[in-house]
Amino acid sequence: MKEKILVTGGTGYIGSHTAVELIHSGYEVVIIDDLSNSQQEVLDGIEKITGTRPVFAQFDLCDEAALAAFFGQHRDIKAIIHFAASKAVGESVQKPLLYYKNNILSLILLLEAMQRHNIPNIVFSSSCTVYGQPDTLPVTEATPFKPAESPYGNTKQIGEEILRDNCRAVPATQAISLRYFNPVGAHPSALIGELPQGVPGNLVPFITQTAAGIRQQLLVFGKDYDTPDGSAMRDYIHVVDLAKAHVIAVQRLLKGQQKSNYEFFNLGTGKGLTVLEIIEVFERVNNLKLNYKIVDRRPGDIEKIYADTTLANEALQWRTELGVEEMMRSAWQWQQRILKNA
Repeated sequence: MKEKILVTGGTGYIGSHTAVELIHSGYEVVIIDDLSNSQQEVLDGIEKITGTRPVFAQFDLCDEAALAAFFGQHRDIKAIIHFAASKAVGESVQKPLLYYKNNILSLILLLEAMQRHNIPNIVFSSSCTVYGQPDTLPVTEATPFKPAESPYGNTKQIGEEILRDNCRAVPATQAISLRYFNPVGAHPSALIGELPQGVPGNLVPFITQTAAGIRQQLLVFGKDYDTPDGSAMRDYIHVVDLAKAHVIAVQRLLKGQQKSNYEFFNLGTGKGLTVLEIIEVFERVNNLKLNYKIVDRRPGDIEKIYADTTLANEALQWRTELGVEEMMRSAWQWQQRILKNA
């Protein structure tokens, strides 16, 4: 029997790529998603890539009755990867209560359901935003949390605190938080990728939509940061590399390989790239020119951050394999496929 893994938010960007890698690794995948920031057609892409269509349930994780009914039907779940959350930094600044309700309540209800149904293992989708604007770079797992720059970042800090406290109180629980840096790119098949609803909150889909003529102009927020060209710096990681790390984390839980029942790892490349450097690579590898304009800083953004990935490299035996050129090439191939199918 294949071990069954629940992926919440599994039709979303990272969730769908992780579902593919789980299926490739021999797991049975079930997905919960409310489709608030994704589309059910993503399941078609997963099926075309893997030959398997995951079981899918559409509901909001904050709906306790629906959650109870789901776990009543799926009593053999071995582990959960929890992606489902609102994730736009800018929107969280404007709608903090929405973010606190959705991101925190859903995690609490999920953990309660896990305890009722004796499911010990969870991988939590965290973020480098938990570090705020760090005093020193690169960021290690020992880097202290700073006050979050946005309600979104704060929900990830609180989520990790909830997990840590729950693991202390319930020793049978095993949790791993994966602190992502900036996932970009798409599956090499171009059958799944990042598909934001409305105006993109992240850089790369805004780049691809501008290149495709969907957006008139790309705005680069900030020209006076302490970086080589004045634009903000991030650690960009290919979404397929990130997805594979989740499979390794699940395997670590299922095999009982943790050093403690709550662990956390940085997932990045260890290299910082500025917004203007990303634009240059995108233009070069795809032979395109972007219409962009440099404007003032945006509230909630941090200046620069990139990871020290030593712990993930050594403890998880995980390394990134795909570089920034492949990130930008695959992102554009995905955007072109969306246009063709529109």
